[in-house]
Amino acid sequence: MSRTHASIPVLALILVGAGAFVAVQAQTPRQAPGPLKDLASKAIDLTYAFDKDTIYWPTDKSFQWERTTWGHSAGGYWYASATFAASEHGGTHLDSPIHFGEGQATADQIPLAKLIGPAVVVDIQKACARDRDYQLRPEDLEAWERTYGRIPDGAIVVMRSGWGRFWPDKKAYLGSDQTGDTAHLHFPGVSRAAAEWLVAHRRVSGVGVDTASLDPGPSRDFMAHRVLNGAGIYGLENVANLEQVPETGATLIALPMKIKGGSGGPTRIIAILP
Repeated sequence: MSRTHASIPVLALILVGAGAFVAVQAQTPRQAPGPLKDLASKAIDLTYAFDKDTIYWPTDKSFQWERTTWGHSAGGYWYASATFAASEHGGTHLDSPIHFGEGQATADQIPLAKLIGPAVVVDIQKACARDRDYQLRPEDLEAWERTYGRIPDGAIVVMRSGWGRFWPDKKAYLGSDQTGDTAHLHFPGVSRAAAEWLVAHRRVSGVGVDTASLDPGPSRDFMAHRVLNGAGIYGLENVANLEQVPETGATLIALPMKIKGGSGGPTRIIAILP
């Protein structure tokens, strides 16, 4: 450790009697320390902002946001506050294992160690361009491994279909823009066979997609959800900006709203590039 990096914490210990002054000086440098600055420069936000255009499942309540106080107070200072309400499953979000897995972990029970892991990005854009309802297959996972090696334990496998180019056009993204209409949904997802392959042969923490659901749009039995969630594997849906993430080498961090007993929730997803 260099002398420069050591000086601030040592000074804080020596001058502990100075209290808050030393703490502030130690914690608010003019620039982030080298490692933090480097980390921030490699971070990619994989999250869509939540607003009136955020896409939700056709049968779910959409995102509602309302200003309650927004302006200068009687005391002369600025004050802003708002309320929001929405379904757990819309926008960029996490499906807790309990979503389709009885007795599995809720949103608040998923260990942090499982929410951070090596990103495995499986690119199926060409296949999805030919077939809106394409399903990620075991062969796609095996092809990834032939190029990049075995999917590591604790990985977060993410399907890259290129569907982010349609966001937030609901009709283009889902196949239908009608509230309550689940009969005309068309978008790529994960096949039952691929889900079963991951459960049987690899030890992944999560599986993500850049579409509205782990299962393809026409699905009626939601087998990818059932297989993955039933095995304790969470899902990430509506993952943004995957075109900026390499097939291997990045680290994914997915932090859902910690809703006690929640079946999922809005999630900030970040990729740290290699």
